[in-house]
Amino acid sequence: MPRMEWKDSYSVGVPAVDHEHKELIDLVNRLGDALANGGDADAAFGDLLRGISAHFALEEKFMREEDYDQLTEHKADHERLLDELRDIMSDYETGTGPQADRLVAALDPWFTEHFKTHDARLHSRLGQHPH
Repeated sequence: MPRMEWKDSYSVGVPAVDHEHKELIDLVNRLGDALANGGDADAAFGDLLRGISAHFALEEKFMREEDYDQLTEHKADHERLLDELRDIMSDYETGTGPQADRLVAALDPWFTEHFKTHDARLHSRLGQHPH
């Protein structure tokens, strides 16, 4: 199956944040492998959802604390990804379609755009990271 690879364009210029983003990509690839190879997709999906949700919660907490002017837009983009992941897992559970391919097809452009726009603006604007 196609795998997501870290791209320089994903970098937001904050090593700790880039590290977390790389870990999320690893979790996406683990889920993709499980979906493609008949592995434990439920466990892999749970790991991915927990990892992404925790990362998003930290970012959103940080944005609230800093009274970030684009919190609503940034949070809405987070929700779009979580909705897409839930749809992919729901379709997998009902046996419709090649979900491993769909996973990467959905997440690669989301990560590219979100990291480049929302996350880069957040960390550049505040000059900090959510830790």
